[in-house]
Amino acid sequence: MTARPALEIAVTSPAGARIAREHGADRVELCTGLELGGLTPSAALVEAAVEAGPPVHVLVRCRPGDFVHDAEEVALMAAEVRSAVASGAAGVVIGALTADGALDVPVVAALAEAAHAAGRPVEVTLHRAVDQTADPVAAAALLPGLGLNRVLTSGGAATAAEGAGVIAAMAAAADGVEVMAGGGVRPGTVAELLAAGAAAVHLSAKTRAAPRRGGRWVPLGAAGASAAEDGHFVTDPAVVAGARRALDAAG
Repeated sequence: MTARPALEIAVTSPAGARIAREHGADRVELCTGLELGGLTPSAALVEAAVEAGPPVHVLVRCRPGDFVHDAEEVALMAAEVRSAVASGAAGVVIGALTADGALDVPVVAALAEAAHAAGRPVEVTLHRAVDQTADPVAAAALLPGLGLNRVLTSGGAATAAEGAGVIAAMAAAADGVEVMAGGGVRPGTVAELLAAGAAAVHLSAKTRAAPRRGGRWVPLGAAGASAAEDGHFVTDPAVVAGARRALDAAG
């Protein structure tokens, strides 16, 4: 019997994890800085999300920007992986590239090894760094040998729907690795992505939170261009539920 397609929701808070659980998510990817593509959350945040939600997979990314990391950054991310696992994470989401756009196999292997050092089952996902490789299909073909469980990808395109053909080729190349479509996923695109070979879909299901500031606004950083833009996102239960319905109907 084929397992039902999995739904993963990217969240940034215990509340988001709880909403995802209540509306049909199979797991969550926990991060901070969702507007930056996601950054590593704190140990306290991981612990709170584990208590609130479905299985928590922690994004480990020590900074925004490219995915080419020096030795100090790799050591930091290995420590972040171990911290996430110690805080109760069911999985970690990792990735690194070489300067010429290939998967950085030694770094990915080292981060996966850090995840498994605790001696309990921990799932390891390659994050969307794969979409910035020169050849996502070739990168996916390396994953079974590295012992990774899944890859999150848009097929190297701006959205997963646009990259459906590459997603299909990645699924064929990465035998035994779950290919999870992510990037601009909406309930209306789920059926197409499953038909292409995705075994799971990932979306942030985010909506901008209403501001709660009481005083005057002044810019505090480069991201805050205006009071309207200087805010944060929360998880929209209607989007989570809509994605679950679309997956169940298509699967």
